[in-house]
Amino acid sequence: MSGWKRYGDWLVREQETGLWLDVSRMGLDEAFLERMEEQVKRAFADMRQLEAGEIANPDEERMVGHYWLRAPELAPNEALARVIREDREACLDFAGRVACGDICGEGGQFREVLLIGIGGSALGPQLAADALRRGTSAMETHYFDNTDPDGFDRVLDGLRDRLGETLTVVISKSGGTEETRNGMLEAAAAYRAAGLDFARHAAAVTGEGSALDREAEGNGWLARFRMHDWVGGRTSVTSVVGLLPMALQGIDTGAFLEGAASMDRHTRSEDPRANAAMLMALAWHQAGEGRGAKDMVILPYKDRLLLLSRYLQQLVMESLGKDRDRDGGETAQGITVYGNKGSTDQHAFVQQLCDGVNNFFVTFVEARRARQGNSLEVKPGATSGDYLQGFLRGTRRALTERGRQSVTLSIPEVEERSLGALIALFERAVGFYASLVNINAYHQPGVQAGKTAASSFLTLLGRARAELTGSGQEGILAAELARGLGEDPEDVFHALHHLAANGSARCRLGLHPAEDRFVGLP
Repeated sequence: MSGWKRYGDWLVREQETGLWLDVSRMGLDEAFLERMEEQVKRAFADMRQLEAGEIANPDEERMVGHYWLRAPELAPNEALARVIREDREACLDFAGRVACGDICGEGGQFREVLLIGIGGSALGPQLAADALRRGTSAMETHYFDNTDPDGFDRVLDGLRDRLGETLTVVISKSGGTEETRNGMLEAAAAYRAAGLDFARHAAAVTGEGSALDREAEGNGWLARFRMHDWVGGRTSVTSVVGLLPMALQGIDTGAFLEGAASMDRHTRSEDPRANAAMLMALAWHQAGEGRGAKDMVILPYKDRLLLLSRYLQQLVMESLGKDRDRDGGETAQGITVYGNKGSTDQHAFVQQLCDGVNNFFVTFVEARRARQGNSLEVKPGATSGDYLQGFLRGTRRALTERGRQSVTLSIPEVEERSLGALIALFERAVGFYASLVNINAYHQPGVQAGKTAASSFLTLLGRARAELTGSGQEGILAAELARGLGEDPEDVFHALHHLAANGSARCRLGLHPAEDRFVGLP
């Protein structure tokens, strides 16, 4: 079959948003679709049940309802639909009152936003802001999205003289996420040091009755917005988590939601050849042999979509990285996601993609419209946008000639509707793929395991600090302290060096780590 005919046969064009999906350079064929027919039927049935409100996260006995956020009429009952609409209205009302100065800080009208969150509570708002913010944006947004003290200082140094005009939005469903709580405490301390009342500059997005909800209510924060237990962090960008920061920046949240809803409608078609999300999930399955044997490289040829690969890392990897299938059997599933942007990658890792190990497939993302307004001809008959398109097409062809597979996603331009559609497409594809390989995309036991291990280390750190007080001037070896604590010597070694690096101990290095000696400091 000629490349041109195959392109036409395997291209899906979604009419409402103008998103196109080209899987012609993947390994799909009719025989593969026939072999997958029963799994495809099951995946469509699973999606229907999910949208109808069946329990989809059995670990926590929760529904998964992010699709209702952009189409409240699909919620399982009218009470839930009403709550979704109320949340959206409350968010837009608050943003409007901030914009007109009805709600302001001690330094005057709010002109900056400090968003404190982690994972999906930060990645979605960051992607939307970077992609959609233009010169007319109402407010500049800054982020605490880690628990790195130096990171806090870098952000606060840029805001030090403007904290009185900075609205802080703290996002945590449980209210107990340590990274977010640490960021909140650091921010509150900065406001106090500036002689400001943190509560008069703070809003919370959290679960009803959570620790953060009680903190905000008890201290009279400016506003509290609901997060629901049926919305996971990695699919929360169409909830208040994403809508509030977008609205504060003057982004059209209605168009963003409509773009996502349009893609949801398109991907309810049960014809896999006409359903962009199912076709993409099948392409992933075929390329990775149903076990994630190939990585997904995201290459958006648009600066505004630089953060797309980071966003998709969480959505894809947290959803699909599982060691148990839905029947409880052992498995090893997942698709590794990484990426940068074109044409930066012509001078970065495309060399390996072309000539290195063939353990990946590329997802190109293009915006067909190069810019708002007219473009300068940088050479006769060619603009910068022409060059960008040329680099994309050239890289795609070079990869094909070397036997590398690729998907190409095309949107008319980067604006609210197209970004909403793009996000919804990947959400649906992830859900379909999980069903195809019989795993649950909507829980994350590995994340909790990491949090538990971190908590254990913090406990060890406190015990090590206390034991050091009696170590004497000769100091103590990590192995000696470990024996007394009944802990692993390596864990104790790392705890002691952390204490020494941060002013709670002194270390004398030996010739071998086992010979390092530590002395406690008052």
